[in-house]
Amino acid sequence: MKKIGFIGAYDKTDLVIYIAKIIVGTGKRVLVIDATTTQKAKYIVPVIKPTTTYVTEFEGIDVAVGFQNYNQIKEYLGMPEHADLGYDMALIDTDDAKGIENFELTTAEHNYFVTSFDAYSIKKGLEALSGLTQIIKITKVLFSKTASQEEDDYLNYLSLGYKLEWEEERIYFPFELGDESVIAENQRVSKIKFKKLSTQYKEALMFIAERLVDESDYGEIKRIFKQLEKGV
Repeated sequence: MKKIGFIGAYDKTDLVIYIAKIIVGTGKRVLVIDATTTQKAKYIVPVIKPTTTYVTEFEGIDVAVGFQNYNQIKEYLGMPEHADLGYDMALIDTDDAKGIENFELTTAEHNYFVTSFDAYSIKKGLEALSGLTQIIKITKVLFSKTASQEEDDYLNYLSLGYKLEWEEERIYFPFELGDESVIAENQRVSKIKFKKLSTQYKEALMFIAERLVDESDYGEIKRIFKQLEKGV
């Protein structure tokens, strides 16, 4: 099972779920784990009888909420501790150091640091990375209006001394009120729809999705994404 970490204090639940939706279209089994302190997935992913911890299915994606580690998920699913969870990929959304440790993100295939440039998001997000004892490679996912070098330099400055190796590529999402409105509407109707999202937002989603699958699946990702854009 591939482990993919999405780290930071910025609200990234929808981002993770949208990426998962693209990947499950290729036939992969994907588990989204909300290991954040806010557990936003509990409020935007429909579930009939929510409990303290649960796994539910949403548009072909399995979503796990309230668990502290993989073994707790296995216990909930009635699996022995030594068993494989049976997913092709787990996307772990976390905002603290405990989540990074418990879900073993230092050995993840990919890690993404997701932030905007308001003081809370960037400083609280970096706080989750401050306790790392070994260096991890991590890609910046930046929600910004300007995508400026000054903002990137500021993040680099704040993270000086951390055990991080920033990947060269940076992924920018636009701060589009239109995108926020589309996502909010999707939440209201409990659907994942791509059609009305901005071109830049959709391109960034597909860029990440392609990085998470094998090269042989790139063509399939493009095909699935075209279908999702049309609402098929």
